[in-house]
Amino acid sequence: MAREQRMFGLWPSPITPAALAAALRLNEPAWDTDGRTLAWVEGRSDRGVVVARHADEPATRDLTPEISVRAFVGYGGGDFTLSHGAIFFVAQADQRIYRQDLAGGPARPITPPFGAASSPAVSPDGRWLAFVHTFEGVDCIAIVDTEGQHWPARLALGRDFYMQPAWHPDGTRLAWVEWDHPSMPWDSTELRLATLDTSGPLPRIASSSIVAGGSESAIFQPLFTRDGAGLLYVSDETGWGHLYRRDLATGTTRQLTTGEAEHGTPAWMHGMRTFAELPSGTIAAVRSVAGFHRLVLLDSAGGERDLEPHHLGYTSFSAPAASPAAERLAVVASGGQQPPRILDIDLADPAAPRVEVLRRSDSELVPAAALSAPQPVTWTSFDGEPAHGLYYPPASDRFEGRGAPPLVVLVHGGPTSQVTATWNPQAQFFATRGYAVLLPNYRGSTGYGRAYMQKLRRAWGIYDVEDSRTGALALAERGLADPGRLVIMGGSAGGFTVLHSLVQYPGTYKAAICMFGVANQFTLAADTHKFEARYLDSLLGPLPEAAAVYRERSPIFHADRIRDPIAVFQGEIDRVVPREQSDSIVASLRARGVPHEYHVYPGEGHGWRKSETIEHFYRTVEAFLRTHVLYA
Repeated sequence: MAREQRMFGLWPSPITPAALAAALRLNEPAWDTDGRTLAWVEGRSDRGVVVARHADEPATRDLTPEISVRAFVGYGGGDFTLSHGAIFFVAQADQRIYRQDLAGGPARPITPPFGAASSPAVSPDGRWLAFVHTFEGVDCIAIVDTEGQHWPARLALGRDFYMQPAWHPDGTRLAWVEWDHPSMPWDSTELRLATLDTSGPLPRIASSSIVAGGSESAIFQPLFTRDGAGLLYVSDETGWGHLYRRDLATGTTRQLTTGEAEHGTPAWMHGMRTFAELPSGTIAAVRSVAGFHRLVLLDSAGGERDLEPHHLGYTSFSAPAASPAAERLAVVASGGQQPPRILDIDLADPAAPRVEVLRRSDSELVPAAALSAPQPVTWTSFDGEPAHGLYYPPASDRFEGRGAPPLVVLVHGGPTSQVTATWNPQAQFFATRGYAVLLPNYRGSTGYGRAYMQKLRRAWGIYDVEDSRTGALALAERGLADPGRLVIMGGSAGGFTVLHSLVQYPGTYKAAICMFGVANQFTLAADTHKFEARYLDSLLGPLPEAAAVYRERSPIFHADRIRDPIAVFQGEIDRVVPREQSDSIVASLRARGVPHEYHVYPGEGHGWRKSETIEHFYRTVEAFLRTHVLYA
């Protein structure tokens, strides 16, 4: 069937604002200790609900219908766990850990109502629960009995941050990741292994030592092997995030993966996982190359099997969780044209894995032919070095345009992060309307090795701005974008790149979309939450020595140079980039008569969760670009 000719950007799209607002967020699948119940978190508007499926009951059920589940340590994550027939979860409202039996009955708190908790981890015998806790700026690994009979105790204290507590199968040892300011968890972290004294009412540390990590490497996700003989973790000490196994008897380590690939991910949140060990001892790991993920199986003899030849059909995997009772792997999977799903992968026969879809994040009524497939792209930036990203061409099974399409440069947050070939609703929203979309993984992004990530040290506001701009121009030179209709869009750190790009290169972009963007580096350093309080030391330099750099790269001090149309969006209760940052930029725009819109969303923080917010946001963005890009 011939496609109808229609102006780029005005194609009727099956990706509607209402559909995006109704989609679920799927996170953190976890098995009970008997392997018969699998649960996960569903983000429904501004609520988090734990959903479970039992082996004898193919239908799912909500375990927390009345209590919203969401941990608030740092950026959150590490919301719940299952153990011995019970769920242990962090309630969003009071940040206490609750226990609730899977068989039914009320949830009851087992930790007191102060501070915030995350990453509950139950001991193998079901008696103790270790967790990460923060209160009045002090973080620790804490411990409580699983019945909540005792007041919790601080188990490990003295470092600025703790993450990912993991129990040894015999219950006498605990491992976790720890680090101090000014490092971030992808800069410099250490893996601590502790031996516990369990003779008292609550365990305490008898001895501990650092077994991996240091000043020039980062550790991610400690996990003891099921036989208790080894400790698995990811380290980037070679320049790439690879899996290692430490022999607990001898203290020797063995690197399990090789090559220019990433097997970890920047630990922005608690509860993140990239590998799991099956009962057979086989390790299922997520391998990332150029933004595309694959699932690989690593056996104890050093053999490796790639599951992609079995046509799983996904290009992004997260949070793999292995059943304790069978060769089964639960994982969140998606793709460039595939919204997220919860999968249960039966690996009893690795040569013929069986895949069951347990949950879909949306209706999946849009055919793949109507969606855009991301493509890896590389271009030469202003200084002759390469930069990378993903390109989404305009896509429709009904329409086509003439000439070159308008381009949306969609800048990721972080800035130490990466766009991958996962389901990206923003990219699909634009691509299915006839826009081309570039998602730059500018220098400083993760996924391309530690050296590439470190390029942004003292260079935030340079490489992100330049690589985004040169990427857009490179696509225009290739005939893939209209150089006269370029749009830049981003949130948080990406919002800073938007603002600073308008300051540095006025007239390059036809319009801009800024979501809770950083406008003042001084106030960001002073007002942001503890997790990022020293982040700018590496991105810009420590204060007061680098004050001139902070001023140079704070858009608010150069806002008089912004003259391109811009829409600004802000969460009213954002504690990472407070509202005052956006207010200050908008005040300058208003005073000088620069075309702009400003929308503040009540009850929203650092990103949108409410369905009504999401729907309003996309409708507003679409109308703004029609006015200032398509019809300008």
